[in-house]
Amino acid sequence: MPGRLADEIKQTKPFANLRQEVYLNLIRTTDEMAREVEDVLKTVHLSQTQYNVLRILRGAGDLGLPCGEIANRMLTHDPDITRLVDRLERRGLVLRSRNQADRRVVTVQITAAGLELIASLDLDRQMRPAHDRRFATVSDADCTLLITLLEQLRLPRPQGTTP
Repeated sequence: MPGRLADEIKQTKPFANLRQEVYLNLIRTTDEMAREVEDVLKTVHLSQTQYNVLRILRGAGDLGLPCGEIANRMLTHDPDITRLVDRLERRGLVLRSRNQADRRVVTVQITAAGLELIASLDLDRQMRPAHDRRFATVSDADCTLLITLLEQLRLPRPQGTTP
């Protein structure tokens, strides 16, 4: 039984298979939800990846984190953490320093201005009504199931295997 996506994107031929339709639905849904967040973030001239870095550094506390660890904790992959940190540093939202024991390691810390910006933005509070509206028709049990399914999709798969 096909879903509504084909109509939404005006696709006239059937999807190759059910898994392709699921994948495309994930992309379409993620994009719609991301645009809601982007609308809030653009008011303070931040991208979602910049905001994610600031949240990660806020959680790291005074010690900050090496760039590689920031990359590992990102919600979305960004191949150029250095350039991302450069932009935040130019705005005075983060500080960068070299590790004295190993000069190759660059540690990044959030500044008071960075903390103030994300506190004033309070994205979690601003987005809660949008999340409540978006998930109004989805039960808690279905949300739990969706979390489980999405986590399963992120499990490493051996090369060449099919479900």
